[in-house]
Amino acid sequence: MSTAVQTHDLPADWRDLFALTKPRVMTLVVFTGLCGLLAAPGSMHPVLAFTAVLCIAVGAGGAGALNMWYEADIDAKMKRTAKRPLPGGRLKPETAFQFAVGLCLGSVVLMDLAANHLAAGILAFSIFFYAVIYTAWLKRRTPQNIVIGGAAGAFPPLIGWVAATGKVELLPVLLFLNIFLWTPPHFWALSLFVKTDYANAGVPMLPVVAGFETTRRQIALYTLPMVAVAVAPWPLGLTGAFYGVVASVLSAVFLVLSLRVLANKATEPAGMGPEKALFKFSILYQFAVFGALVVDRFL
Repeated sequence: MSTAVQTHDLPADWRDLFALTKPRVMTLVVFTGLCGLLAAPGSMHPVLAFTAVLCIAVGAGGAGALNMWYEADIDAKMKRTAKRPLPGGRLKPETAFQFAVGLCLGSVVLMDLAANHLAAGILAFSIFFYAVIYTAWLKRRTPQNIVIGGAAGAFPPLIGWVAATGKVELLPVLLFLNIFLWTPPHFWALSLFVKTDYANAGVPMLPVVAGFETTRRQIALYTLPMVAVAVAPWPLGLTGAFYGVVASVLSAVFLVLSLRVLANKATEPAGMGPEKALFKFSILYQFAVFGALVVDRFL
């Protein structure tokens, strides 16, 4: 845990606190939450809609900060995370913890006031799931950590929809499942070319404990239901043809890239190989699919 990391009383500023919120990860969280809200039927007052999306962002940032606080010892052992504020010695663990808890509590309370109890409850559960179920319980114990823990990042479009409507319906559930099934291929593609980092930190990611061949096979296997769920809203009559065509084309590209990963036999992925290509496209994929959902809604 973070208490094992020594701080050196180096100067900290707002950028260190902001870095705790994992802003790059938060970008997709905020975007999918906004898309869920915009795709929902009816309308929401712009100020309340902005506040609901802000709560999703702040809650995600608070959960990310709790993750960094708890995993500071792991981050210190990995090249790509060693310069984060806590392992870098620029923040004290207690400061990070207090900041994280404040963001989490504030986001849930404000969501309850601006939207409804159900949206606030789902937001609270998503924070708990990421910070406790995934970070504290699963990540260091099982190679299935990202499979189960991926649910935490799948909640934003559902929260956005519920904030606007006050109820859970089939389309936001499919949006949740889309991200849930997308998360393992996305993160396993990353873990294939940063396997050494995870091994050094003692994190049992799938490539570390099961090897490259098994991980590549799992990426392809999870991609199949992800593609089906992504396209499903169209034949079910929940979206129009614009979304259906865009989702179908993008999902086909995702599937092809996952099959290229499966066919790769290299024992040490390097450069712009199939794994890195899939990882980079997987980020674009979600932005494009959810963007198409909103465009389809207004068409």
